[in-house]
Amino acid sequence: MSIFGGPSYGGGGGMFGGNRGRMGCGTVIGIVIILFGVLRYYGSTEKNPTTGEPQRVALSVDQEKALGLQAAPEMAAQMGGVVDPREPDAQTVKRVGAYLVAHSVAAKSPYEYNFHLLRDPQTINAFALPGGQIFITRGLFDKLSDEAELGGVLGHEIGHVVQRHSAQQMAKSQLGQSLVMGAGAAASDRGQGQSAMIIGQVVQQTLQLKYGRGDEKESDEFGLRVLTESGFDPRAMIDVMEVLAQSSRGNRQPEWLSSHPFPENRIELIKRWLAENPNQVQNLTRGRKLR
Repeated sequence: MSIFGGPSYGGGGGMFGGNRGRMGCGTVIGIVIILFGVLRYYGSTEKNPTTGEPQRVALSVDQEKALGLQAAPEMAAQMGGVVDPREPDAQTVKRVGAYLVAHSVAAKSPYEYNFHLLRDPQTINAFALPGGQIFITRGLFDKLSDEAELGGVLGHEIGHVVQRHSAQQMAKSQLGQSLVMGAGAAASDRGQGQSAMIIGQVVQQTLQLKYGRGDEKESDEFGLRVLTESGFDPRAMIDVMEVLAQSSRGNRQPEWLSSHPFPENRIELIKRWLAENPNQVQNLTRGRKLR
């Protein structure tokens, strides 16, 4: 028997022949694509410069910075542009964000953080780009009561940057694409390439959403740490989640199809963290009122 499961000699076709039991050209190409993707993924391991934990990432720190700076104007334009940095609310966002970085473990990270208030009054959102570009919409800012709540939002986004979630997601996406393409190529020998790729894409998307929810949980915990290290009351995060819960009522898809856990579930995680760290919530401030 040959290594590919068919007769070693005779009968026609050779390694890439069409006889039953022999590996077709598409199958071999599919295996090569999958192996390349797996090797690239596991070969992309780096130590996080802030936490020291090993991670599989698709970008270097310098590439993260460059990508974030390049994408920032386009992202801002999609949400009405950036509020004039001379305006008081924009200055508050910048000041609180800079304070959080300077007084927490984020100060050890190699990124240059910039905090932006976006003009969009309807969208309730905040997000971070790789390398330290962090945004909060006017729609969310106007629903926050004090600096501790604002710090909770910004601390969560700082967590995405420090934990290098974008670079991790890109590495996972590249692996997923290789698996989908490889499966499609292999299935093409049986005339099922298109259906296999569609199924693979659905599976990949669902897995990526799962990873996204894990990233959100990690960033929530990091945000709580940033708040306490900076002297803000981490219980303000509960109020932030209640704002998000209120804004999302009546407009939800099942949690397993969402990139974020439901706010109610995130509140339970926060309460659990507070119960496990009772000494870290004493003599902390909510900061100034935002209005």
